[in-house]
Amino acid sequence: MPLFIDNHPICLPSSTADFIERYSQLKEGAKSLKSKPVHKIDSKGLLYVQQREFAATTPQDGSVSILGTEDATTCHLVVLRHTGSGATSLGHCDGSDTEMTVPLMLNAVKSLSVGCDSGRYEVHLIGGFIDERSLSHKLTLKLLKAFNSQSENIHLETYCLTELNDVVKKNVHWPVIYGMAVNVKTGEIFHATFPDRGPDEVIRSARNFLGGSIMSIYDAKVEQLQIEPYQWTPFPAAQFWLQQPDQVILQNFSTSPLVEPPHFVKHMRSIFRFLSDYPTESLFPEGRSRIYKKTMDGLWERTDCAA
Repeated sequence: MPLFIDNHPICLPSSTADFIERYSQLKEGAKSLKSKPVHKIDSKGLLYVQQREFAATTPQDGSVSILGTEDATTCHLVVLRHTGSGATSLGHCDGSDTEMTVPLMLNAVKSLSVGCDSGRYEVHLIGGFIDERSLSHKLTLKLLKAFNSQSENIHLETYCLTELNDVVKKNVHWPVIYGMAVNVKTGEIFHATFPDRGPDEVIRSARNFLGGSIMSIYDAKVEQLQIEPYQWTPFPAAQFWLQQPDQVILQNFSTSPLVEPPHFVKHMRSIFRFLSDYPTESLFPEGRSRIYKKTMDGLWERTDCAA
Protein backbone atom coordinates (compact mmCIF):
# COMPACT_ATOMS: atom_id res chain seq x y z
CA MET A 1 0.00 0.00 0.00
CA PRO A 2 1.28 3.51 -0.66
CA LEU A 3 2.40 6.23 1.71
CA PHE A 4 -0.12 9.09 1.82
CA ILE A 5 0.16 12.86 2.12
CA ASP A 6 -3.10 14.76 2.64
CA ASN A 7 -4.98 11.53 1.89
CA HIS A 8 -3.34 11.15 -1.53
CA PRO A 9 -0.78 8.44 -2.37
CA ILE A 10 2.71 9.79 -2.89
CA CYS A 11 4.87 9.49 -5.96
CA LEU A 12 8.31 8.24 -4.97
CA PRO A 13 10.83 10.99 -5.75
CA SER A 14 14.13 10.79 -7.58
CA SER A 15 15.66 13.18 -5.04
CA THR A 16 14.83 14.78 -1.72
CA ALA A 17 14.68 18.19 -3.43
CA ASP A 18 12.10 16.81 -5.86
CA PHE A 19 10.02 15.50 -2.96
CA ILE A 20 9.98 18.87 -1.17
CA GLU A 21 9.10 20.71 -4.36
CA ARG A 22 6.27 18.30 -5.12
CA TYR A 23 4.89 18.40 -1.56
CA SER A 24 5.70 21.94 -0.53
CA GLN A 25 2.98 21.85 2.13
CA LEU A 26 5.40 19.80 4.28
CA LYS A 27 7.59 22.86 4.82
CA GLU A 28 5.17 24.54 7.20
CA GLY A 29 5.05 21.58 9.56
CA ALA A 30 8.83 21.32 9.63
CA LYS A 31 9.15 25.04 10.28
CA SER A 32 6.68 24.85 13.15
CA LEU A 33 8.48 21.89 14.76
CA LYS A 34 11.88 23.58 14.52
CA SER A 35 10.59 26.82 16.02
CA LYS A 36 9.43 25.22 19.26
CA PRO A 37 11.67 25.17 22.37
CA VAL A 38 13.77 22.15 23.28
CA HIS A 39 12.35 20.13 26.19
CA LYS A 40 14.75 18.57 28.69
CA ILE A 41 13.21 15.20 29.57
CA ASP A 42 13.81 13.68 32.99
CA SER A 43 13.98 9.96 33.73
CA LYS A 44 10.49 9.40 35.09
CA GLY A 45 8.31 7.81 32.44
CA LEU A 46 11.09 7.92 29.83
CA LEU A 47 12.21 5.08 27.59
CA TYR A 48 15.36 6.19 25.75
CA VAL A 49 16.02 4.61 22.35
CA GLN A 50 19.55 4.42 20.98
CA GLN A 51 20.82 4.13 17.42
CA ARG A 52 19.67 0.90 15.69
CA GLU A 53 16.97 0.41 18.29
CA PHE A 54 13.23 0.85 18.40
CA ALA A 55 10.57 0.56 21.08
CA ALA A 56 6.78 0.40 21.01
CA THR A 57 4.12 0.82 23.67
CA THR A 58 0.58 2.08 24.28
CA PRO A 59 -1.14 4.83 26.28
CA GLN A 60 -2.11 2.17 28.85
CA ASP A 61 1.55 1.60 29.78
CA GLY A 62 1.96 2.31 33.49
CA SER A 63 5.74 2.66 33.30
CA VAL A 64 6.52 4.54 30.08
CA SER A 65 4.81 7.71 28.89
CA ILE A 66 7.63 9.21 26.79
CA LEU A 67 9.71 7.60 24.04
CA GLY A 68 12.81 9.61 23.14
CA THR A 69 16.09 9.56 21.26
CA GLU A 70 18.94 11.96 20.44
CA ASP A 71 22.37 12.45 18.83
CA ALA A 72 21.08 12.18 15.26
CA THR A 73 23.19 13.95 12.65
CA THR A 74 22.81 11.95 9.43
CA CYS A 75 20.51 9.49 11.25
CA HIS A 76 16.73 9.75 10.94
CA LEU A 77 14.19 9.49 13.77
CA VAL A 78 10.90 7.73 13.10
CA VAL A 79 7.64 7.85 15.06
CA LEU A 80 4.88 5.51 13.89
CA ARG A 81 1.50 5.70 15.63
CA HIS A 82 -1.96 4.19 15.27
CA THR A 83 -4.50 6.91 15.99
CA GLY A 84 -7.16 4.48 17.17
CA SER A 85 -5.24 2.43 19.73
CA GLY A 86 -2.59 5.07 20.43
CA ALA A 87 0.09 2.39 20.03
CA THR A 88 3.34 4.17 19.22
CA SER A 89 6.80 3.12 18.09
CA LEU A 90 9.98 5.19 17.98
CA GLY A 91 13.05 4.15 15.99
CA HIS A 92 16.53 5.60 15.45
CA CYS A 93 17.67 4.72 11.91
CA ASP A 94 21.24 5.08 10.68
CA GLY A 95 20.85 3.71 7.14
CA SER A 96 21.51 0.06 7.90
CA ASP A 97 18.62 -2.41 7.92
CA THR A 98 16.16 0.27 6.77
CA GLU A 99 14.09 -2.24 4.80
CA MET A 100 13.90 -4.42 7.92
CA THR A 101 13.34 -1.63 10.44
CA VAL A 102 10.15 -0.21 8.95
CA PRO A 103 8.14 -3.48 8.86
CA LEU A 104 9.37 -4.39 12.34
CA MET A 105 8.11 -1.07 13.68
CA LEU A 106 4.82 -1.46 11.82
CA ASN A 107 4.30 -5.00 13.10
CA ALA A 108 5.01 -3.85 16.65
CA VAL A 109 2.33 -1.16 16.42
CA LYS A 110 -0.11 -3.55 14.73
CA SER A 111 0.32 -6.17 17.45
CA LEU A 112 -0.46 -3.54 20.10
CA SER A 113 -3.55 -2.40 18.16
CA VAL A 114 -5.34 -5.74 17.82
CA GLY A 115 -9.06 -5.31 18.37
CA CYS A 116 -9.07 -1.63 17.50
CA ASP A 117 -11.34 -1.15 14.49
CA SER A 118 -10.94 2.61 13.99
CA GLY A 119 -7.98 4.88 13.34
CA ARG A 120 -5.09 4.98 10.90
CA TYR A 121 -1.30 4.68 10.85
CA GLU A 122 0.60 7.98 10.93
CA VAL A 123 4.33 8.54 10.64
CA HIS A 124 6.60 11.41 11.63
CA LEU A 125 10.10 11.59 10.10
CA ILE A 126 12.78 13.89 11.54
CA GLY A 127 16.55 14.24 11.19
CA GLY A 128 19.45 14.48 8.79
CA PHE A 129 20.82 17.60 7.12
CA ILE A 130 22.72 18.61 3.98
CA ASP A 131 25.87 16.64 4.78
CA GLU A 132 28.93 16.50 2.56
CA ARG A 133 28.55 12.79 1.75
CA SER A 134 24.78 13.00 1.06
CA LEU A 135 24.16 10.24 3.59
CA SER A 136 21.05 12.05 4.84
CA HIS A 137 19.63 12.34 1.33
CA LYS A 138 20.13 8.62 0.69
CA LEU A 139 18.52 7.61 3.98
CA THR A 140 15.53 9.88 3.38
CA LEU A 141 14.85 8.20 0.04
CA LYS A 142 15.31 4.72 1.54
CA LEU A 143 12.81 5.47 4.31
CA LEU A 144 10.21 6.88 1.92
CA LYS A 145 10.55 3.81 -0.28
CA ALA A 146 10.33 1.44 2.70
CA PHE A 147 7.17 3.05 4.08
CA ASN A 148 5.64 3.14 0.62
CA SER A 149 6.13 -0.64 0.37
CA GLN A 150 4.23 -1.67 3.51
CA SER A 151 1.01 -3.67 3.64
CA GLU A 152 -0.92 -0.90 5.41
CA ASN A 153 -1.78 2.63 4.34
CA ILE A 154 0.46 5.01 6.28
CA HIS A 155 -0.05 8.77 6.42
CA LEU A 156 2.99 11.04 6.47
CA GLU A 157 2.17 13.72 9.05
CA THR A 158 5.60 15.24 9.73
CA TYR A 159 8.52 15.52 7.32
CA CYS A 160 11.45 17.41 8.82
CA LEU A 161 14.30 15.67 7.01
CA THR A 162 17.57 16.63 5.33
CA GLU A 163 16.99 20.02 3.60
CA LEU A 164 14.12 20.87 5.95
CA ASN A 165 16.24 20.08 9.04
CA ASP A 166 19.26 22.07 7.89
CA VAL A 167 20.77 25.36 9.01
CA VAL A 168 23.99 27.04 7.88
CA LYS A 169 26.27 28.45 10.58
CA LYS A 170 29.65 29.95 9.64
CA ASN A 171 29.44 28.36 6.18
CA VAL A 172 28.84 24.89 7.65
CA HIS A 173 25.59 22.93 7.33
CA TRP A 174 24.18 21.68 10.66
CA PRO A 175 21.09 19.71 11.73
CA VAL A 176 18.52 21.81 13.55
CA ILE A 177 16.96 18.94 15.50
CA TYR A 178 19.28 16.31 16.99
CA GLY A 179 16.78 14.70 19.34
CA MET A 180 13.05 14.25 19.73
CA ALA A 181 10.41 12.68 21.93
CA VAL A 182 6.83 11.51 21.59
CA ASN A 183 4.24 11.58 24.34
CA VAL A 184 2.66 8.14 24.15
CA LYS A 185 -0.52 9.32 25.87
CA THR A 186 -1.25 12.18 23.47
CA GLY A 187 0.83 11.44 20.36
CA GLU A 188 2.53 14.86 20.57
CA ILE A 189 6.06 15.01 19.16
CA PHE A 190 8.59 17.62 20.20
CA HIS A 191 12.22 18.66 20.05
CA ALA A 192 13.96 17.18 23.10
CA THR A 193 17.21 16.44 24.91
CA PHE A 194 17.91 13.75 27.50
CA PRO A 195 20.33 13.90 30.45
CA ASP A 196 19.63 10.21 31.18
CA ARG A 197 20.16 7.71 28.33
CA GLY A 198 20.15 4.48 30.27
CA PRO A 199 19.95 1.84 31.26
CA ASP A 200 23.12 0.16 29.99
CA GLU A 201 23.99 3.08 27.74
CA VAL A 202 27.52 1.92 26.93
CA ILE A 203 26.57 -1.76 26.57
CA ARG A 204 23.91 -0.83 24.02
CA SER A 205 26.20 1.63 22.22
CA ALA A 206 28.96 -0.96 21.95
CA ARG A 207 26.53 -3.37 20.33
CA ASN A 208 25.76 -0.77 17.68
CA PHE A 209 29.48 0.02 17.24
CA LEU A 210 30.15 -3.67 16.55
CA GLY A 211 27.52 -3.72 13.80
CA GLY A 212 24.50 -5.14 15.58
CA SER A 213 21.25 -5.21 13.61
CA ILE A 214 18.09 -3.29 14.54
CA MET A 215 16.70 -4.43 17.90
CA SER A 216 13.39 -4.01 19.74
CA ILE A 217 14.24 -3.16 23.34
CA TYR A 218 10.87 -3.09 25.08
CA ASP A 219 8.02 -5.49 25.82
CA ALA A 220 4.99 -3.33 26.50
CA LYS A 221 2.86 -6.26 27.67
CA VAL A 222 5.08 -6.82 30.72
CA GLU A 223 6.50 -3.28 30.79
CA GLN A 224 10.13 -4.32 30.76
CA LEU A 225 13.21 -3.26 28.84
CA GLN A 226 15.37 -6.09 27.58
CA ILE A 227 18.96 -5.99 26.30
CA GLU A 228 19.60 -9.22 24.44
CA PRO A 229 23.03 -10.84 24.79
CA TYR A 230 25.65 -10.37 22.14
CA GLN A 231 29.26 -11.43 21.87
CA TRP A 232 32.49 -9.85 20.76
CA THR A 233 36.02 -11.07 20.29
CA PRO A 234 38.88 -9.25 22.02
CA PHE A 235 39.25 -5.77 20.62
CA PRO A 236 43.01 -5.04 20.75
CA ALA A 237 42.57 -1.81 18.80
CA ALA A 238 40.67 -0.33 21.75
CA GLN A 239 43.84 0.70 23.52
CA PHE A 240 45.20 2.23 20.35
CA TRP A 241 42.11 4.41 19.89
CA LEU A 242 42.08 5.41 23.54
CA GLN A 243 45.53 6.92 23.02
CA GLN A 244 44.50 8.99 20.01
CA PRO A 245 43.66 12.72 20.11
CA ASP A 246 40.01 13.73 20.09
CA GLN A 247 40.19 15.01 16.53
CA VAL A 248 41.48 11.68 15.22
CA ILE A 249 38.61 9.80 16.88
CA LEU A 250 36.11 12.32 15.54
CA GLN A 251 37.38 12.03 11.98
CA ASN A 252 37.45 8.24 12.01
CA PHE A 253 34.19 7.38 13.74
CA SER A 254 31.72 10.10 12.80
CA THR A 255 29.70 10.35 9.61
CA SER A 256 29.62 14.14 10.15
CA PRO A 257 32.62 15.24 12.25
CA LEU A 258 32.00 18.98 11.94
CA VAL A 259 28.59 18.87 13.59
CA GLU A 260 28.70 16.15 16.24
CA PRO A 261 27.44 17.05 19.72
CA PRO A 262 30.18 17.99 22.22
CA HIS A 263 30.07 14.66 24.05
CA PHE A 264 30.66 12.50 20.95
CA VAL A 265 34.37 11.77 21.55
CA LYS A 266 33.86 11.17 25.27
CA HIS A 267 31.16 8.66 24.41
CA MET A 268 33.37 6.87 21.88
CA ARG A 269 36.14 6.59 24.47
CA SER A 270 33.67 4.99 26.89
CA ILE A 271 32.90 2.36 24.23
CA PHE A 272 36.60 1.62 23.68
CA ARG A 273 37.17 1.24 27.42
CA PHE A 274 34.15 -1.04 27.68
CA LEU A 275 35.31 -3.32 24.85
CA SER A 276 38.76 -3.43 26.40
CA ASP A 277 37.69 -4.16 29.97
CA TYR A 278 34.64 -6.44 29.92
CA PRO A 279 34.32 -10.05 28.76
CA THR A 280 30.86 -10.98 27.51
CA GLU A 281 30.37 -13.63 30.21
CA SER A 282 30.36 -11.04 32.97
CA LEU A 283 27.58 -9.04 31.34
CA PHE A 284 25.35 -11.82 30.01
CA PRO A 285 25.96 -14.79 32.31
CA GLU A 286 24.78 -18.05 30.76
CA GLY A 287 23.57 -16.05 27.75
CA ARG A 288 20.79 -14.32 29.69
CA SER A 289 19.34 -10.98 28.65
CA ARG A 290 19.65 -7.96 30.91
CA ILE A 291 16.11 -7.04 31.99
CA TYR A 292 14.91 -3.82 33.60
CA LYS A 293 11.63 -2.50 34.96
CA LYS A 294 10.67 0.94 36.21
CA THR A 295 10.58 1.53 39.96
CA MET A 296 7.95 3.65 41.69
CA ASP A 297 10.21 6.70 41.35
CA GLY A 298 10.50 6.19 37.60
CA LEU A 299 14.05 4.80 37.43
CA TRP A 300 15.13 1.60 35.69
CA GLU A 301 15.97 -1.30 38.01
CA ARG A 302 17.64 -4.52 36.94
CA THR A 303 15.40 -7.50 37.66
CA ASP A 304 16.94 -10.56 35.97
CA CYS A 305 19.65 -10.89 38.63
CA ALA A 306 21.67 -8.80 41.04
CA ALA A 307 22.98 -5.72 39.21
